[in-house]
Amino acid sequence: MKKVKYVGLDVHKDTIVIAVADFSARGEVRLFGTISSDLRALEKALRKIRGEGITLAVVYEAGPSGFVIYRRLKQLKIECIVVAPSKLPKRSGDRLKTDKRDAVNLARLHRAGELEGIHVPDAVDESVRDLCRARSDASGDLRRTKQRLKGFLLRLGYHYKGKANWSDAHRRYLRELKLPLVVHQAVLEEYLLAVDEAQTRLDRIKEMIEAHAPLWRLYSVVEALMAMRGFQLVAATTIVAELGDVRRFTHPGQLMAFLGLIPDVHSSGTKRRQGSITKTGNAHARWMMVEAAQHYRLPPKVSAPLAKRQEGQSHQVRVLGWKAQTRLNKRYWQLTARGVMTAKIQVAVARELCGFVWDMIRTTWPEPREASAR
Repeated sequence: MKKVKYVGLDVHKDTIVIAVADFSARGEVRLFGTISSDLRALEKALRKIRGEGITLAVVYEAGPSGFVIYRRLKQLKIECIVVAPSKLPKRSGDRLKTDKRDAVNLARLHRAGELEGIHVPDAVDESVRDLCRARSDASGDLRRTKQRLKGFLLRLGYHYKGKANWSDAHRRYLRELKLPLVVHQAVLEEYLLAVDEAQTRLDRIKEMIEAHAPLWRLYSVVEALMAMRGFQLVAATTIVAELGDVRRFTHPGQLMAFLGLIPDVHSSGTKRRQGSITKTGNAHARWMMVEAAQHYRLPPKVSAPLAKRQEGQSHQVRVLGWKAQTRLNKRYWQLTARGVMTAKIQVAVARELCGFVWDMIRTTWPEPREASAR
């Protein structure tokens, strides 16, 4: 009989706490000890645990340490999974949390088969995802910098009366603005400089995405997703990098739940209450999906830019893109006619958009040979 030892790791920046559960279902779960977070120290500890004729099954929680341990253990042919902390079973009365208890709990649950690993991207896919997230961070920094500038001027009684904020006319207004106090004028110049720097950073990262995305092995999937309304290069690259291989979801409803776009439900007896969306899972992909869903308020049409993005795509891809336009536009205006508020309409349309995105990525995902060749 194959003997397996289940190893739970509680990983921190400087230390790793290790617990081991024996292969017997009623065997003890013991603490191995605390080691340095260095990979060589971990490899040495696992060699001591394994011994002769023993197979290891390692588990640890996803966190700020990333997937370095997972990838190294895979290189050493050691079974390893990474679990989401929010998916760990927890007793309602358990109020104690320590590193040792966490490691023991991971080992025990892994032996019982109660844990399911998350999807771990490879190093190249993760680098593209990090590039897209850097662009999201830069966009957020730019938005906050603009808000600070407008708040500063509003406190001094200056309010732009033009039609559109941050248009060319608005920027000329800010540049020509003369404040009576020298210190206030200096603060205004600093805020304007910060806005320019944040905009330059955002443009620079976007250019990096435009340069690196065509070299990515999944660029064919990005191009197929760009055949849908609302997805240009940045949005499509972000969605593909964040979601990865959606074939792990057997139904589009699972993807909707993964993105937190389904309502929470409290059901007891004859009572059933639906609340707001759960907002669990991947916040970056959810945000991009809601942004793309706003385009479906417009009448279905293959515009010139969309037609250019659809060049070279299969008939199946173009038909799916058109089906998404007609269905989601109809859904958008049905909800509008019912008097549903705009924010809820956008989330509802984004939820249905997930189904089309799931189908598009699933049908255009490259086979293993094609993916390795790119």
